[in-house]
Amino acid sequence: MNTVSIITVNYNQSQVTDELLDSIIKFNTYYETEIIVIDNGSDLNPIANWTAKYPGIIFIRSEKNLGFAGGNNLGVQSAKGEFLFFVNNDTVFTLNLVDTLVQTLLANSQIGIISPKLLYFDEPTVLQYVGYTKMNYYTARNNCIGQYEIDNGQYDSIVGSTSFAHGAAMMVTRAVVNKVGLMAENFFLYYEELDWCARAKRAGFEIWINTNASIYHKESISVGKKSALKEYFMNRNRILFIRRNASFFPKLLFLFYFILFVTPRNMLVYLKERNFNYSKQLFRAIYWNFTNSVKSSFLGYRP
Repeated sequence: MNTVSIITVNYNQSQVTDELLDSIIKFNTYYETEIIVIDNGSDLNPIANWTAKYPGIIFIRSEKNLGFAGGNNLGVQSAKGEFLFFVNNDTVFTLNLVDTLVQTLLANSQIGIISPKLLYFDEPTVLQYVGYTKMNYYTARNNCIGQYEIDNGQYDSIVGSTSFAHGAAMMVTRAVVNKVGLMAENFFLYYEELDWCARAKRAGFEIWINTNASIYHKESISVGKKSALKEYFMNRNRILFIRRNASFFPKLLFLFYFILFVTPRNMLVYLKERNFNYSKQLFRAIYWNFTNSVKSSFLGYRP
């Protein structure tokens, strides 16, 4: 049986991570599983308490916050699984989640990354994700299919390709890691899974969803539904994604679009809402892209 390494990253949310681990212990029925938890430089080190509470689980401490990509990449270095299941610490497992995704991967060797259906934990009948539409590389826009819809079964039993996996829950084959490397750490937070999917597709892998598997997501517990931190990284990494993945002409048009349309529009919204700090974060995001390379330290890494 193929081993699955379940990898999650914690940052100052040990109780939330406890709830994830409890749900894995309760609902996971896949026998060959290892669980790896990365503490990403939390203010208080929770490893001792976790080790006592959850024997058999692998806990790794980073003394600094490596970001979403860096934390998960650290977990991969200790993972033994043929399949790597990356889940946010603010998710909750359901029955047969791992089994269903593994069976789908085993049935088609072209699949490199697969996600389940995501539902909002606080509103468990409301969908968050059942796939993504294609990316418009001129505007860096796409849509999350099904988001905010009531789950009336309209997306039941969808098993097939989609444009991108969802970073809150995605199972990745070891073949993807071996061929394209790990997640790019210069994203730090947001867009890294979209970049990974784009790289995997260029390498010949397919991105799939199976809505017969589902997981609940406590959206944005770590940084808040709206925050200056989120505003900075969403703008910064939207630009970075295009820089890394678009060809020259779409990239050029996107940069004009972002500077001449997106920036003035966002500024007006910030001023109207009196979120003056957001204006600063937007210009920080643009400046970062003019002063930093698109390369990442882990690109080309081979475990």
